[in-house]
Amino acid sequence: MAIKIIMLVLFFAVMMGVGVYSRNKAKNVNDYVLGGRTVGPWISAFAFGTSYFSSVVFIGYAGQFGWKYGLSSTWIGIGNALIGSLLAWLILGRRTRVMTQKLDAKTMPEYFGKRFDSQSLRIVGSIIAFIFLVPYTAGVYNGLSRLFGMAFNIDYRICVIVMALLTGAYVVIGGYMATALNDFIQGIIMLIGICAVIGSVLAGQGGFLNAVKELSMIPADAAVTTSALSESQGLFASFFGPDPLNLLGVVILTSLGTWGLPQMVHKFYAIKDEKAVKTGTVVSTFFAFIIAGGCYFLGGFGRLFAGYSEIYKPDGTVAFDSIVPTMLSTLPDLLIGIVVVLVFSASMSTLSSLVLTSSSTLTLDLIKPVLKKDMKEKTQLRLMQILVMCFIILSVVIAFNPPMFIAQLMGVSWGALAGAFLAPFMYGLYSKKITKASVWASYIVGVGFTVLNLFVPIIKSPINAGAATMIAGLIIVPIVSLITPKPDKQKIDEIFTCYDETVIVHKTQSLEE
Repeated sequence: MAIKIIMLVLFFAVMMGVGVYSRNKAKNVNDYVLGGRTVGPWISAFAFGTSYFSSVVFIGYAGQFGWKYGLSSTWIGIGNALIGSLLAWLILGRRTRVMTQKLDAKTMPEYFGKRFDSQSLRIVGSIIAFIFLVPYTAGVYNGLSRLFGMAFNIDYRICVIVMALLTGAYVVIGGYMATALNDFIQGIIMLIGICAVIGSVLAGQGGFLNAVKELSMIPADAAVTTSALSESQGLFASFFGPDPLNLLGVVILTSLGTWGLPQMVHKFYAIKDEKAVKTGTVVSTFFAFIIAGGCYFLGGFGRLFAGYSEIYKPDGTVAFDSIVPTMLSTLPDLLIGIVVVLVFSASMSTLSSLVLTSSSTLTLDLIKPVLKKDMKEKTQLRLMQILVMCFIILSVVIAFNPPMFIAQLMGVSWGALAGAFLAPFMYGLYSKKITKASVWASYIVGVGFTVLNLFVPIIKSPINAGAATMIAGLIIVPIVSLITPKPDKQKIDEIFTCYDETVIVHKTQSLEE
């Protein structure tokens, strides 16, 4: 216990130290929200990666999908790296940085408002972002509950309150730069921690080969939903697992979803220069391979712990959120301490991004344009800091009594946000033909279907429902744009001049004569 507490205290001290160090770099709105658009490659890459992966992935998703799909759940991590990180940086990174600077947009709703010349889109977008970021934040807290129950045997509400206060403190003090620097430190802890945990868990099962052998002997039971595979053996140790189609839905949601999440895309706004884009792309992808791939790979061995009573509810069904904590409970105290810091790092990095995004969106896109257009910059800054704490308090209240288990909570949040924002954001960076009406259509489909599916389950799994809303948006936006009034050509041409500006670079970056 002493080891665990000492490690946590040191961790907390470093986080607060970074917050105090960054306070002089958060004296105006641009610096507080975007770090002055001067964030370098490694910090940008780690900020993107650590915001991507939290306790939701490590505790919730790895446990649930590792149990359902076995080792094939590793494909989710691979998809996260290739689609959620590599392609996101290649397709969105540079263009997002250039256009948002041209529009002077600091948030995703502000981008929609200025790109499509609609204050209503901006206001409604801010409301959607605020509402659906709350359950995601609650899911992050909920992921910690199982871990702390295992590691400290105390009421996790105390830990949630401590974590909330600490995160709120360094975000309020240092803004985006404090968040990004802490993300870098937390990312290093996550890389070391996940490698140590995987090695120890497999060693406890007689090594990798023996663990795979044991896994291959477990029958597929009710997890098999594809009739063609119903009589197959060794599905949990196979390449595509017992349910490839549903596995694909999870890959789409958790990978493509990052393209439309405000707190993820926000990282591209703050990139410093071209070098930061190129280096950030490589580093972020590598980080995702190790963290996401490692988490789902570890979760794939969850069924080897089926003999532990801790992973079952009183009615005999599996408590997915208890699987990974049960796996970790067999580790030595020092490694459990590392795991606690690992999950705290993952959770705090995500939480800080969420609260900063929510407070800035509510201030800049709802309160300022609707209630007080002439709000002074100092007032905006103070209001954002107050809203950081309000958002944290609200999410803590929900976390104390979460409505569903972690993966479902995150599925609802990602489905609504990415379903509403992904398609119009991406198309808006590339095409002059995307219309205001198509953005409204994407809002309606993304949010409307997600909410409807909660009360009338058209698609039983919130995960697959979320994936469906994203794909629907990618189809609906161009179709609606074809049949609705076109935007003002002169205004759109002016916006797109940002891509035509001539820049001079060294030959180390370009071989053009």
